Amino acid sequence: QVQLVESGGGLVQTGGSLRLSCAVSGSILRISVISWYRQAPGKQRELVAAIFRGGGGSSSSTYADSVKGRYTISRDNAKNEVYLQMNSLKPDDTAVYYCNARNPVIDGFEEYWGQGTQVTVSS
Repeated sequence: QVQLVESGGGLVQTGGSLRLSCAVSGSILRISVISWYRQAPGKQRELVAAIFRGGGGSSSSTYADSVKGRYTISRDNAKNEVYLQMNSLKPDDTAVYYCNARNPVIDGFEEYWGQGTQVTVSS
């Protein structure tokens, strides 16, 4: 069982920055993929960024086109935390942001979600 706890959301003006944190129970190195999703009111949940476990503690990442160049996902293996640095925020970035952990298993994958943290960008 993996528990995820997000923090760092809040209210920010257009052009501002926020850093979200996702604290992972246990060793983060056990998890294949950790992602940030967001869900705006009336919209489907969408993938924002993902970071993939590589060999030797390395990692790679991917981003939604809408946040490329503005958001950066990173991980601290020693602290068992994943971060989402969000810069140049826009009102369209307003959403609840969720941390997601996923591991492959024999018949598919196991998946865990955090409770979410609200990000509101004012115009």
